Amino acid sequence: MPEHNLIGPDGVPEHNPEDHLARLLPPSSVDRPWFLDIFSNIKDLIHPPKLPPLELTSTPVPIHEMKVYAGNEAKAGITSLAIHVGVIALMLFVASLKPVQSLVKQQLTALEVDLRPYLAQQQKQASGGGGGGGARQPLNASKGKLPKPAPRQFTPPRVDPLPDPKLPIPPSIIAPDDVPNIQANNFGDPLSRLGIPSNGGGFGGGIGSGSGGGVGSGRGAGVGPGFGGGFGGGAYRIGGGVSAPSVLSKVEPEYSEEARKAKWQGTVVLQLVVDDQGRPQNLKILRSLGLGLDQKAVEAVSHWRFKPGLKDGKPVPVLATIEVNFRLL
Repeated sequence: MPEHNLIGPDGVPEHNPEDHLARLLPPSSVDRPWFLDIFSNIKDLIHPPKLPPLELTSTPVPIHEMKVYAGNEAKAGITSLAIHVGVIALMLFVASLKPVQSLVKQQLTALEVDLRPYLAQQQKQASGGGGGGGARQPLNASKGKLPKPAPRQFTPPRVDPLPDPKLPIPPSIIAPDDVPNIQANNFGDPLSRLGIPSNGGGFGGGIGSGSGGGVGSGRGAGVGPGFGGGFGGGAYRIGGGVSAPSVLSKVEPEYSEEARKAKWQGTVVLQLVVDDQGRPQNLKILRSLGLGLDQKAVEAVSHWRFKPGLKDGKPVPVLATIEVNFRLL
């Protein structure tokens, strides 16, 4: 290809600027065909050229240990120990103050309950009846002592006594004098675990989840899950104003075949509760004869009908004992 030089105004030929740029490129980029570059790139991709190993000229520098206390370890330890000793001493001083001890004593008296009287009472036969109450409050009855037992109740107990009552009569419950109780500054249910004052979800006055002006889950002015007054949720005992039930109709027991063949005779003693409708309940064998006579006695007495026992002129459940005699003619 012919070269074309430019002629300047002064008649001196000038070179083409593109010629100067071309001199900056490597000769292979100017004279080498483009397809050879493509083949070279593919070859380098398949078989990359090996490069000489990299030589590291840097060397590790040792790091000096950093100290947080910077020589004040002993001082910091003594300061921490002094702070802890001071806090413990302050707590002991506050606990030794008489107002604090008096407050703790009052709280423990109201909340700590000795359940040994109740456990001992459960091992005995119930003295009869029960009761309950409440004021339809959302919380269960709170813990506290029982009011004084009395033969008549004029004022049901409350955990929050009414201020300035028109007729100040001490609250009471209808229960025996030996009913177990606890020591507390407020009235409540001794078997409860709630410390927040509440008369309970029952109704009719009293404290608990039942009704009737007593304490507990029963019905009446007594204490416990039973009804009609008294304590324990069981039946009344004969005596102390409680009359004995009497038999209205009875069914004679049959002899078992085994006892007849053995010519076996004797007496079966049964314990039962005659409820306020005159029906026998909870029959138990106190004295056994065997040979099938015990079962025959229970079957017969379960069909008996009684005139219920009375307390204050009202029918109440009464604990009774019956002897069933088996004799061969």
